[in-house]
Order: sequence, then C-alpha cells, then structure tokens
Amino acid sequence: MKLIINQQQKVFDPAPPSLAAAVTPELTQRSKGIAVALNNRVVPREKWLETTLQDGDTILIISATQGG
Repeated sequence: MKLIINQQQKVFDPAPPSLAAAVTPELTQRSKGIAVALNNRVVPREKWLETTLQDGDTILIISATQGG
C-alpha cells in the first residue's frame, strides 16, 4: 500500500490495519499537541484505531507549537 505522509510517499507491506498503525511510527517523543488529517479531514484521536486506509491516501501530521 502506498500512502503520502507529510508529503513523502511511504510504501507499507503489509498494509497498516488502521490510521493509528500508519502514524504511530511517524510520531516523535511528543504525543500531545498532535493532529492528524486524512485526505484533508482532521480525524479525532479516538477514531485513529477504527479509521481504515486506502491505497493513495494522504496523511498530514500536524504538531502544535508555541509562539507569539
């Protein structure tokens, strides 16, 4: 399965069973302040495990930062 994660193509074999399985390896030490969008729609964290993926899906992982 081919996915685009943060504008980089990734190939999974076998295909990840859920959105959570695809994004967890991509997360840094921080797990708070993270949002994930699947095909331009934000997916609430509680839905990551039940959200299935299709070949060619685009995933964007967004990390909140402080600023002023």
